[in-house]
Amino acid sequence: MKRQILTVLSAAALLASANVATAAGDAAAGKAKTAMCAGCHGVKGISMAPINPNLAGQKALYLATQLKAFRSGDRKNATMNPMAKGLSDADIANIAAYYSSLK
Repeated sequence: MKRQILTVLSAAALLASANVATAAGDAAAGKAKTAMCAGCHGVKGISMAPINPNLAGQKALYLATQLKAFRSGDRKNATMNPMAKGLSDADIANIAAYYSSLK
């Protein structure tokens, strides 16, 4: 039983570290890509419009996952789907790193 629990915990740790690695990005490069985001989400990731979410301080993995879902069309939004369509995986990781670095 202990061996089974240890195996499951090891697998979970491995998956978690793989997800963190895929979300790692360059915050400075991400900042350079966020001009198109600022109109709705604010210059520093804090939206003035209550309908648009704040991005500042969100976890990078969460942001990257959502942007990839918008890009693929798995998550539907008339504004975000076309915005995310042209983003590469590196762009997404960088944007996520930038917004997660903000307080």
